Formats: sequence, structure tokens, C-alpha cells
Amino acid sequence: MLTVQRVVLSSRPGKNGSPVPENFRVEETSLATDLKQGEVLVRTLYLSVDPYMRCRMNDDTGADYLLPWRLEECVDGGGVGVVEASKNEAMAVGDIVTSFNWHWQTHSVIDGNLLQKVDPRMVDGHLSYVLGGVGMPGLTALLSVREKGHVTPGAGQTMVVSGAAGACGSLAGQIARLDGCERVVGICGSDEKCQSLVSELGFTAAVNYKKGDISTALREVCPSGVDIYFDNVGGAISDTVISQMNSGGHVILCGQISQYNKDLPYPPPLSDGTQEALCSKNITRERFMVLNYMEKHEEGLLQLSHWVKIGQIKLLETVVNGIENMGVAFCSMMTGGNIGKQIVKISD
Repeated sequence: MLTVQRVVLSSRPGKNGSPVPENFRVEETSLATDLKQGEVLVRTLYLSVDPYMRCRMNDDTGADYLLPWRLEECVDGGGVGVVEASKNEAMAVGDIVTSFNWHWQTHSVIDGNLLQKVDPRMVDGHLSYVLGGVGMPGLTALLSVREKGHVTPGAGQTMVVSGAAGACGSLAGQIARLDGCERVVGICGSDEKCQSLVSELGFTAAVNYKKGDISTALREVCPSGVDIYFDNVGGAISDTVISQMNSGGHVILCGQISQYNKDLPYPPPLSDGTQEALCSKNITRERFMVLNYMEKHEEGLLQLSHWVKIGQIKLLETVVNGIENMGVAFCSMMTGGNIGKQIVKISD
């Protein structure tokens, strides 16, 4: 038996409630390490916290593709770890592996067929990148821009990204620039984030929505209007951006983090004014789900890996140490405490 630490969901935020670290509890338990055929023992290296997880804290996630976390059970999400014992012919001790359903636990026994092997060379040894820029957030940014953005090189397009300093937004802006957008403008919640977007990630400009009038600021940095909007936040910010969009524009509906604490369906309903703007200007607004493009994941990861290795895309991370800080890291991410991908390092 092996003594391990794990994180369980001890309570739900409640209707229209904001999550708090106390919704999660760290506890010790014993793990039987006698492996059955096909199983592996893994030690967790890194865990991911992501906005979609807020929906999993509810009894009803509001999304048919997401299962709710159960009270008093170990929660799960994206993770990466190393194989320490194996009875699976495809997995050897020392292999790096990942899963979208990794338990928030220091060690786990897992069916090896549910894991994907990771080539550390894909991420230049930065294994946490598997949970960010060369993982699901990276694929979401790449494929949503390519499939829903209608970026046309030479067309002089302007793209606005909300939640621009987060895992997806920070990548979407860089990808749009590489694919041919003339102007890429980020919206985020601090001057520090704005500076990072422009000086480190190559955004044309950035707007701090917590300072002054966002409508006026947006008009100043998007003098020709907005052609493409990468929407991570929803709510009033998105209403403002959509009101300044050009006819025939495209909204990429990636997330609605400002609405996740509200008891609403996904995607949340739009205001009458915003719905009218979409209709009168013939603006498309399409929900993007990365799991609908599984056949493009392998090629997409190779593209992201190449860009990262040659320095055309820069990945920003906020790393917290220790499984005991999973709840703190999650709640910080939900309120914009991170720049880039929020990662929790569990072991070396």
C-alpha cells in the first residue's frame, strides 16, 4: 500500500455562487499498488486547472459533454505524470504520460489504455506545456481560429481577444497574428497583463477593462472596427466588442467565464441589443468545441510544438506548488490571478 494525497470535492458553490478553496479538501488515503494486467502506477507531475471545471462543480454542468464532479470523490482534469510501475505492454517505467481525466492525486493506478504517451522532445522538456500550449488549450486556440475565424492574409483584419492573458486567449492572439491578422488587440484585467501581451506576445495593443471606459478604449485601438472576436468571457465585455464589429464579422465562442458562476445554460442567452447587432450585420457567432475535431489534433499538436520550439509562439505560465494548493489555484484562475496557463506542480 502507498500513502497518497488526493483532492475531493467537499461542497458545491451553490446556485449563482462563486467557488472558494474550501469547496475542495485534501486528504490522505491508501492506494493498493498491486497492478492488474494492463494497469500502470503513475506519479503525478503537473495538474491543470481550467475554467470549464467550474461547470463540473455543479449538480448539472449545463453541458451534455461534461460530467459533474461528485461530492466526497476525487476530482479530475488534465494531468501529466511519469510511469513508476507497469503491467501494460505499451508503457514502460519512466514513460511520460497524460490524460484529460487525471485524478487530483499524488499517485494513481490507471488503465494504461486510457493514457497517452508524451514525447518530451515535443515540448523541449517543459512537460507542463502538455497541459497548455502544446495540449488542449493550444489545440482549442489553434483550431478555433482556423475553423471559425476566417482569417484572410492581406485583408487587413482586426481581431479582438477577451480573456487575452489566459491560456487560450494568449495563444489565440499569437496564432491570429501568424495566420495574417493585421491587428490583434487583447482585453484583460490589469496593466501588467496588458504589458505582457504587447511586449512579450506581440499583440498590437491591449485594453485593461478595469480602467476607464472600455468602449472608448476599444475604438481607439480598433479604428477600423473589429472583424474577428475571440470570446472567452461573455457578458458586458462581449456586448461592447460585438457592438463595434464590422458587417460580415465572425465571433469565435470559446468560453464565457464571466457567466460560469450564474445558473444559466451554456452558452448563456444574449441581450436583445447584441442579438440584433449580430443579425443586422450578418455576424456569425459559432460555438467551438475542440473535441469535435479529434482528427486534427495530431497535426495541430505538431504545428504548436514547431512554433514553440522555433520561438514563434511564446507560452506564459503561472505555476503554484503542491497538491494542497489546488483549490487556491483554481479560484485564483477563475478571478484572473494567472498570466498564461495556470499550472499546479505536484512533484519533480
